[in-house]
Amino acid sequence: MPAFDALDAVLDRLAAASWKERESIKEELVALGQQFDDVSTVLSHLEMKSRAIDDLELRWEVEAVIETLTPPEPDPEPEPEAEKAPEGPLQPGDLDMVYEDPRGLILYKSKVGERWFATQRDPRTGQPQTFELRPSEIQQLKMQLMGSPYWVTGTSA
Repeated sequence: MPAFDALDAVLDRLAAASWKERESIKEELVALGQQFDDVSTVLSHLEMKSRAIDDLELRWEVEAVIETLTPPEPDPEPEPEAEKAPEGPLQPGDLDMVYEDPRGLILYKSKVGERWFATQRDPRTGQPQTFELRPSEIQQLKMQLMGSPYWVTGTSA
């Protein structure tokens, strides 16, 4: 590769230089590498050359040049944030009614997330009692209530 002869000559000078002289030669190597139109070919060539170097310190010097010439990674596209469940206890406005049986069973689904709640009258006190349903209970209730006329229309149950 004749285009890389100048790079190879500077690499040879770097290999022969004392540790005090290496910094200026590395800067020269970086400047030379930046003059190429395609930096990726320069990086490939330098990586190939660094693998052939037995002197560990010299290999580190070449790898430092490679790091300097490597273009920065583009920032990854920020992923759209999924709607998060509100912090703290849910409020009535956080729930959509999805089922209302006049005999006393009401099912609610959270507007954000997949949380389901049921409200029933406590047989001992007669007062309404609301509790969260486990995923297995949700599936079981959906199967039992399939075809019931008490599903609230326009909801995504």
